[in-house]
Amino acid sequence: MAEAGRSRRALPSRRPLLMALEAPRAAFEAQTLVPAWPLLSLAPRGDGHGVLVLPGFMASDRSTRLLRRFLRDRGYAVHGWGLGRNLGTEDGLASRLRARLLELSLRHGGRVSLVGWSLGGVFARELAKRLPERVRQVITLASPFGGQAAAPPPVPSTAIYSRSDGIVAWRTCLEPEGAQTQNLEIVGSHCGLGHHPLALFAIADRLAQPVDDWKPFDRSGWRSALYR
Repeated sequence: MAEAGRSRRALPSRRPLLMALEAPRAAFEAQTLVPAWPLLSLAPRGDGHGVLVLPGFMASDRSTRLLRRFLRDRGYAVHGWGLGRNLGTEDGLASRLRARLLELSLRHGGRVSLVGWSLGGVFARELAKRLPERVRQVITLASPFGGQAAAPPPVPSTAIYSRSDGIVAWRTCLEPEGAQTQNLEIVGSHCGLGHHPLALFAIADRLAQPVDDWKPFDRSGWRSALYR
C-alpha cells in the first residue's frame, strides 16, 4: 500500500476555484438523487454477490452510506470496510484489508466486487492485485492511482472520473485502456461522486455484469449524452 500513499500525496489539484466549490457542488449532487430516481430505478438488479465499499481519505463508512443503501436495494450483499476512518497507509492496514476481503469471500461463497472512492479506490486496486482470485471486479470513483500504482489489477476494472474534479488531477484517475478496463467520465465533483446519480447508475450497471463475462459499459443511445 506504500505506492498508494505516494500516489495520493503527489497529486494535488491546481484548480483553486473548483476546490473552493467542492462542498456546494457535492451538496447539490446529493439533492439530485430524488429527481433522478426514475433513472436509478432502471439500473439493473444484481445477483446477490458480495460488494465491499472503501471510503476516501479521512472518510469512514458513513460517507458511503447512500451508495451502499442504493446497491443493497439493487440486490447486492453490500458491506462497508469496517475499519473506521481512512487515515491512509497506516501500519497494518494492508493485512486488515486482506482479512476483510477473505472474510467476505468466505461468507458469500465467491469473489467479491470492490468499489473504492478516491483513496479507497487506490487501495481496492492494490488489494485486487494481491488477491485476484477473491475479487470479481474493481470500480473506482475519482481515485488517483496514476504513477507508482498505475498498473491495473488482473480483474475487470472500471474507473469513473470527472474532469471538473476539484481535489485530484483527473488524468491520474484513468485506467490504461485494455480488454478488461474502461474509463467513464461524468460531470461532477470529487466529494459528491459517491452519491452522484450517474455514478450510482454506472456502478449498478458494472456490478450486474455476469461473472467471467465482463463487457464495457454501453455508451450508446441516451447514455451517450451523459457519459463519455
